[in-house]
Amino acid sequence: MGKILDGKGLSDKILNKLADSILENNYSPTLAVILVGNNPASEVYVSVKEKACNKIGIKSVVYKFDENTEESVILNQIRELNENKDIDGILVQLPLPKHIDKFKVIETISPQKDVDGFTLYNFGRVALGLKPHCYPCTPKGILTLLDEYKIQIEGKNVVVVGRSDIVGKPLANIFLKRNATVTICHSKTKNLAEITNRADILVAAIGCPKFITAEMVKDGAILIDVGISRVDGKLSGDIDFDEVFDKVAYITPVPKGIGPMTIASLMENTLELYKSHNH
Repeated sequence: MGKILDGKGLSDKILNKLADSILENNYSPTLAVILVGNNPASEVYVSVKEKACNKIGIKSVVYKFDENTEESVILNQIRELNENKDIDGILVQLPLPKHIDKFKVIETISPQKDVDGFTLYNFGRVALGLKPHCYPCTPKGILTLLDEYKIQIEGKNVVVVGRSDIVGKPLANIFLKRNATVTICHSKTKNLAEITNRADILVAAIGCPKFITAEMVKDGAILIDVGISRVDGKLSGDIDFDEVFDKVAYITPVPKGIGPMTIASLMENTLELYKSHNH
């Protein structure tokens, strides 16, 4: 199974290292999480984040709000957390209910506490190839995993399928900074298979189960699967894993691929923010 990019294994290694560092240095980082409504997927993600915090010694405080909470209440909560010296990172679990303006909410987070790297300030720095306070967790996790396996990025053709603000766009900018040639594809792209076939590194981040099939992938490509959907009770990614497996050089599994790397990056970001506030 030399082809598997083991996100879970690397994530465990990173979390253990962070736990040691927090213990040895007597650090006390705190992450605030805001959860609005009762989206079951969001609740699962928040509990996974909480567990990871508890495991390594980060204090996690979850602020839960009812589905119908007014936007102003959420904004005031964020302003309070911005001012609170004990809070190092602030994370708003997306998606938010329809009546709440996501951009307004994210823009209210202080860039120095923006653990997800979603504010205009941090997003803009990534777009300009400058270091933000925090890199977005999923893109950061993907690059950490590729680096761990010593996969060369410079000069490679990278195709990112999906243009979300959370993964696709920042990831493309980070790959550009690393001197890859980057193409972003999306639902309106013509001749998608033609483009994905040219990819040395193909990232699928669209949220459509088993969308990427064998004929869309060139031999020896490296495949990163960001998608996670439940199909017939089983978790499935955006890539048809079984179908492409024999063709590729490397592939991330779902689960145990990019998900754990995203969590590891979030924990790294929280500790980095704590250090920047306390030194």
